[in-house]
Formats: sequence, structure tokens, C-alpha cells
Amino acid sequence: MEMHRNSRCWCGSGKKYKQCHEKFDEKIREFARNGEIVPDRSLIKSTKDILGIKKSAAINTGVLDHVAKHIHVGMSTGDIDRLVYDYTVSHGAIPAPLNYEGFPKSVCTSVNDEVCHGIPDDEIILQEGDIVNVDVSTIFHGYYSDASRMFMIGEVSEEAKRLVQVTKECLEIGIKAVKPWGHVGDIGAAIHEYATSKGYSVVIDFAGHGVGKAFHEDPIVSHVGRKGKGMILAPGMVFTIEPMINEGDYHLYIDEDNGWTSYTADGKLSAQWEHTLLVTEKGVEILTY
Repeated sequence: MEMHRNSRCWCGSGKKYKQCHEKFDEKIREFARNGEIVPDRSLIKSTKDILGIKKSAAINTGVLDHVAKHIHVGMSTGDIDRLVYDYTVSHGAIPAPLNYEGFPKSVCTSVNDEVCHGIPDDEIILQEGDIVNVDVSTIFHGYYSDASRMFMIGEVSEEAKRLVQVTKECLEIGIKAVKPWGHVGDIGAAIHEYATSKGYSVVIDFAGHGVGKAFHEDPIVSHVGRKGKGMILAPGMVFTIEPMINEGDYHLYIDEDNGWTSYTADGKLSAQWEHTLLVTEKGVEILTY
């Protein structure tokens, strides 16, 4: 939709279009004319949206900090779920996973060979040497945020330590690949190159995603991509990067009984780290971690 230069900008800032997103839209149109995939306006978060997402993100980070203080050998993943639920609601927020498409708990807890979407259970007890991903997502006043961390329980093997560390490095390398007016494919290309150079595989069945006004939005952020391909990364976009890196190959299967939990097909370890990010005019800002 064409806008008059003196009209109020479509982003809701209250500024005149010529003082706000006019040059942005010109750039988007130029990319589109050149055959690039460009984000529509619904993916560009307003100043108000970004403030709301940041408030949600602050609670989300607080949840993970709370888990970090209490996680220990002998506790159940059901205990983790209660920590997450209690902290979240005490801060006036809602755990986004709870009842999402039938998911029964407030957090995903994925242990050892579980790739993602592990369902907390009082019967799953954390043992010395386990590695566990705790994936937390928060809704606060209608705004969503999403992050996960790996926790090493007690003394873990050198192989497990290395996997957890390299997976974190994959996330960091993916974040460094985010440039305003770059491409989504740059992220996956960087992650895949690094992970495979370390002898690991990258899960292709799950990906990062847009987030903010809904739990899952565009773009899909594959962790196996092609540099210079995919949607343009425009300032104002908010999305997750969340590489799942396997010790063995990338194949997985989903639990037939619960329909959620995914496992490595070869039974080897898997690890994941996740941040929510904002593309800015100058680079990228980490919102929750």
C-alpha cells in the first residue's frame, strides 16, 4: 500500500511516513524487484511491540536464571516444570508451552538423547552425568519470548561437555551471521559449517522462528542454510536461533506415545541453545538468553 509522505507511518510510531519508514520501504521494494524474498510489514515490530517483547524477555531470562540456581542431581524434570510455572505466574506472565496445541506442561525438558520437546515428568530423575536442555517461553501482556539453555548435571563426560560447548558456539556463530539487510540463509550456513567442522551434525527437522506477537511466526530460521539465500533480514524483525546439534547423525524420531518428544535415531547425545534476537539498523540485539 502506497502512503503519502506526510501521512502517519504504518508502524504506529506517530511519526510522518517520510521521517520514519519511507526509506525502509524503498529498500524493501528494491530487494523485491531484484527477486529477493522480503518480509511483509507484519514481521516488522514497532517500537511499542519491541518494548513489550523486551518485558516478556526479561521474565523469560529470569525463569532460566531461577532454574539455574535450583537444578541439581536427584530432582525430577517435573520439579523443573513447577519452578518454571511458579516463577512465571508470580511475575504476572503465562508459560507459553502450557496447553499449546495440547502440550501438557509449562516447559520443555530434553535429557541426553532427547533432541527437543521433552515433557517434564516426576518419574524422570536427573542423574549424575546427564545433560538437559530447558526450553522456556513466556507470554506477558500478549507478547512472546523464547530461549533455552543446556545444564550439565554433576560431573559429565568430556564428550558431553564438548558437545554442549560446541552447540553454544554454534548459536554464537549464528548470531554473528545476522546482519541488517543480510539473509536468513546466512545463519544456517554459518552454523552448519562450524558444527560439521567439529564432527557433529545439525538437526534439520526443527528450526528457529519468528516470535513476538505469536509463539511461532515467520521467518523459519533453518540451521542448515545457504549463504545469500532466504528472506531478507530487515531491521525490526524478531526471531529465535536455536541450533540442535547431534553427537551422531541428524536423524531423529518422535515418541509415538506422547507425540511430542524427539530422540536421536542412533541414541547418541543431542544439545541445544536458544536466544531471541532483534535485528537493528546497526546489527543484532539479544533479547532473552
